[in-house]
Amino acid sequence: MHVHSLGDERVSPPLYLANGLTTVREMSGTDPMLYDWRDRIAAGTLLGPRMVVASNIIDGDPTLWDPNLIKVIVVDDAASARAAVRRVKGEGADFVKVYSRLSRESWLAIIHEARKIGLTVHGHGPDQVTSKEVSNAGQRSIEHIHSLGLAVSTREAEVRRMVLAIKVANGDYNSWFRQLHPIEWIAANTYSPSRAADVFGTLRRNNTRVTPTLTMHNVLDQIDYTGLDPALAKYMSEDSIGTYDYVIQNLYAANRTAEEISHQHEMWAWRQRFVRELIEHDVPIMAGTDTGTPYSVPGFALHDELEHLVGAGATPRQALYAATVEPAKFLGMSADLGSVEPRKIADLVVLDADPLTDIRNTRKIHTVVTRGRVISPAARDRMLADVETAVKEPPATTALAAGGCCGSRPSH
Repeated sequence: MHVHSLGDERVSPPLYLANGLTTVREMSGTDPMLYDWRDRIAAGTLLGPRMVVASNIIDGDPTLWDPNLIKVIVVDDAASARAAVRRVKGEGADFVKVYSRLSRESWLAIIHEARKIGLTVHGHGPDQVTSKEVSNAGQRSIEHIHSLGLAVSTREAEVRRMVLAIKVANGDYNSWFRQLHPIEWIAANTYSPSRAADVFGTLRRNNTRVTPTLTMHNVLDQIDYTGLDPALAKYMSEDSIGTYDYVIQNLYAANRTAEEISHQHEMWAWRQRFVRELIEHDVPIMAGTDTGTPYSVPGFALHDELEHLVGAGATPRQALYAATVEPAKFLGMSADLGSVEPRKIADLVVLDADPLTDIRNTRKIHTVVTRGRVISPAARDRMLADVETAVKEPPATTALAAGGCCGSRPSH
């Protein structure tokens, strides 16, 4: 439920299906090719998962992103925000993706305009808006844990003032990341059970989904201790791996002190506890990875996310629900998808071992069925072998920058 596909139709779509992902939510429509993939998959002319595709990221001015690295729609007032929503509707977006540096005025205008023209709004909790306001206004999902963690501190008023004081130059993601981190650290160490009950209760009552993307946080909180799984490197092009390394070194690792490194490492344990609290408060959770950020491999990363959710305190059944039933409800597809029942579309995975006894068994895939089409073990092996071949060749389509929490260098 949170991906940024690598820009080669011979790589991302088959990797998703081979790993049992029959539907994905693409969180940044940075390239028209994504809408093309979506439409061709729907028409049956490209084999891949059902795709629900976001607009371009809509961010405030100055934006966190260098426009030379990633396409972002920058808005600085209500009028430009409304115009951006109408623009992305015309471009074919399935929903509007909002980002961290939007002003309150612009964000509210996006919410209202999207509702008027029939689009939903998903994305980050903007720095200028509280999590309760995000939920009460009708933003359908909150991605990642950054903004939510700030909302449940005994020092919330002080923390919020600090967030509002963050200043960044256009495209200086590293500066925002480094300024946000000490604020997150304060919030993490002043967690308030009463504030959490209030905020999480609001999310639950409004049915605001949270996509924790623990897979992304695991890497970015521990960039000195994590990396690409060597067994999966064969499914990544040299350029994609180089982009991941570039992003880590330039957007996240640059200029850090020893104290920052230590605090970041400790934040990973806190985020796991935070997700446990979300689950215990019955906040609806969706399994998303932020694939496209280091070092996520399309498809495979979801199995990491399921494992992280269980590690955080979810039961295997709750983790599976977050990857099946809850997303189908969220996308308005639950009449046809999300569970295995008579008269529903045959989108399912047949496993060789029970994931309810060990969530790692989701990796033991025997057969995938997508829209009633059976991908046998032999066919699945061929798909994976074809990806290995494809990543050694020039891209079949224009390379797409990762667009979730991190950017990329220009493709070569």
